[in-house]
Amino acid sequence: MSQRDYANKGKPNRKKAPRRKKAANNQPAPANWLRIAPALIVVAGFAYLLYQISGSADDNPEKVTPIVAPTAKPKATKPVDELPPKPQETWEYTNELPSRSVEVDLPEKTEPGRPYQMQCGSFRNSDDAQSMRATIAFQGLEAEVRRTEGKNGVWYRVVLGPYTSKRQAERDRHKIQRAGINTCQIWFWN
Repeated sequence: MSQRDYANKGKPNRKKAPRRKKAANNQPAPANWLRIAPALIVVAGFAYLLYQISGSADDNPEKVTPIVAPTAKPKATKPVDELPPKPQETWEYTNELPSRSVEVDLPEKTEPGRPYQMQCGSFRNSDDAQSMRATIAFQGLEAEVRRTEGKNGVWYRVVLGPYTSKRQAERDRHKIQRAGINTCQIWFWN
């Protein structure tokens, strides 16, 4: 059974239905004054209501006399028992920490059995490889161009290294990435 390519399949042809004309409306549009008149009536009624309310307030409100509470003479008060003075805090660890040392068992670093290399490009043309080598040299790193012959012809590889640890190779790769070269790969040295 053959597979069908639905992604590249065209859209089916659809017939468009004839457009119908809308029936003409023979009634004239209502005049603008028919829309504005109810709004004016509502606003006028609201204004009249406010006018009526504002006149109904009492003109002579009763005067309210404030009630004065009798004040008692302050009695001679005893001074409140004062708290004892705050004791001085003594911290022992501030004196002990400088004299102590922490012992950490670190395993000895073992050198890897194989060194690393970083390849940043592989070109058919020697000039392209030399151009990338110059860009890397502007970053303060030294690269070399190696000519290799394979099944499909001659290649010019831009290689950095050898590195004793992968961390060193990663550090140099980040420098090169800041220059805009993102094609570098880290491998074991051949």
